[in-house]
This record gives sequence, C-alpha cells and structure tokens, in this order.
Amino acid sequence: MSTTTTTAAAAPADARMLGLAHYAARGLLEHVLARHGATFLEQVTLRTAVTAGAPLSQEELVAGVRASLKGSPADTLAALASLRAKGLLVADGPRLLPTDAGRELLAAVGAETAPVSARVWADIPEEDLAAAGRVLALVAERADRELAALERAAAESPTPES
Repeated sequence: MSTTTTTAAAAPADARMLGLAHYAARGLLEHVLARHGATFLEQVTLRTAVTAGAPLSQEELVAGVRASLKGSPADTLAALASLRAKGLLVADGPRLLPTDAGRELLAAVGAETAPVSARVWADIPEEDLAAAGRVLALVAERADRELAALERAAAESPTPES
C-alpha cells in the first residue's frame, strides 16, 4: 500500500484536513504567482473579472470575490487598486475590464500550474473524487449558511461603546 493511500485512509476528513489540503495547494499556486509579481487575492480578483462573462462594476467585483473568499471588502479593493496600477484591469466607465496583460497573466499561471496540479490529482480514483466533491460542496454550503447567520447577528447586535 502506498504512503498516500495509508495517509488518506488513516486521517478522516475534518476541518483541519480540509485546511491543510487548501493551504498546501495554495502554497503551490502562490509560488507560481510570486514569480509573476502577483498575490493570491489579485489572482482571484482578476479571475473573477475574466470569468464573469460581462464587465463588472467595482461593487460587483468585490461581491464576487467576497462570495469566493469570504474576505474583507477593503482587502479586495486594495487588490483592485494594485491590479489597475499594474495595468491588468482598466476602468471603462463604471465597469472594470481585464486587459490583455491580465488575461495573459492568468494564462501563464494556468500553464505553469497545470502540470503540478495534474501530478497532485493523479491516480485518485474517480469515485473518490466524486465523493470528496459531494462532501466539500455540503461543507461549503453549511459553512456559508453559518457565516451568513454570524454576519446577520453581528449586524443586528448593538456595538459596544468605547
């Protein structure tokens, strides 16, 4: 039995295991992004703009990134400013458009990460991938629901006075 199989069989899926997998994969991506002078948040923001299908307003782009990463709108606004300063996004009236350079960056990062990703996912049985996909979708749905409840509760509760 291979080490990967033994490790996978010995460790049940839980929040820690999900986090470890996420950060391992993200570390690989960030290594490639660093060579291109980009950050993870910039890449997610640019990808959101490129895959939107139509130009987005700044507010729509921030909301799209927030839906994916659950991060701070201020951080996404900073990423947008950086992408514009680097010439990877441009304003067209109230809409933001990816430039050719922005699309080229995503293509280059995709080309560099594809072989690594293929090695990471190689030889995982389809039925395992399908089961993992179902579990991860359910975990994401439940976590999104919990986060929405926490955010509603925070918005409804009075803020403590200093």
